[in-house]
Amino acid sequence: MGTIDAHQHVWNLERIAYPWLGPQHSPIFRTFEPQDLAPHLQAASVERTVLVQAANSFADTDYMLQQADRYPWIGAVVGWVPLLDPEQTARALHCYTQHGKFHGIRHLIHDEPDPDWVIRERVLESLAIVAEYDLSFDVVAVFPNHLRHVPALAERIPTLRLVIDHLAKPPIKDRQMEPWATQIADAARYPNVYAKISGLNTAAAAKWTAQDLQPYIDHTMQQFGAERVLWGSDWPVCLLADEYARVWEQSHVALQSYTQGEIDAVFGGTGAHVYKM
Repeated sequence: MGTIDAHQHVWNLERIAYPWLGPQHSPIFRTFEPQDLAPHLQAASVERTVLVQAANSFADTDYMLQQADRYPWIGAVVGWVPLLDPEQTARALHCYTQHGKFHGIRHLIHDEPDPDWVIRERVLESLAIVAEYDLSFDVVAVFPNHLRHVPALAERIPTLRLVIDHLAKPPIKDRQMEPWATQIADAARYPNVYAKISGLNTAAAAKWTAQDLQPYIDHTMQQFGAERVLWGSDWPVCLLADEYARVWEQSHVALQSYTQGEIDAVFGGTGAHVYKM
């Protein structure tokens, strides 16, 4: 199994609206397309990637699928559908699943004013439809508002593969473990829940190292096991705190004490399973 970057984005500011992205994000407030990422993948010997939605819109999903058609190394796309409307969800999934690389759904739940948005009844009905199509659901479970909902989602829809993006952004900068550690352990009790080591550098202090991430990665590995942990760069968002190469390098440093089989799972095998590559 080759190496997989299970979390990266592209966006074109001239074609698509990204309401969350503005001048306050100056290092990434520009267009990023696959050709910008390709040299970094080549340098790190990453063979495939998972392209993840960056806007709650059909336009963003259509744009990502167009890129997936152009670049064979994009192995899967995690798109968007209107989860507040189960009928529209069903219609959209009927269309999108005709594309061979459409393998997951995400909604920017952390941008919703309602911290309980993801457990609204109509959203749950839509997520049950997502499960019927054997798609994953990436949970942008930014701590402390959303991670606590993951056990309820996993129990309500046991056939839905749930992926906790960015380990739910643990409080790395504050060097705190609780209550994040208890909540991630609660989520790990459900076999349909997976955890993605991604976006941790932007949750850490400015001069971060692998040692800053280590306690959170180790706790996640202990709770989930390598077969339910996957790695992603979160490029280009990672550029807010460092370059692709350093995120890649320090992630490997943080996992160097694990067996080769476990490392291979985190950097490839688990992602291939979750996103059906």
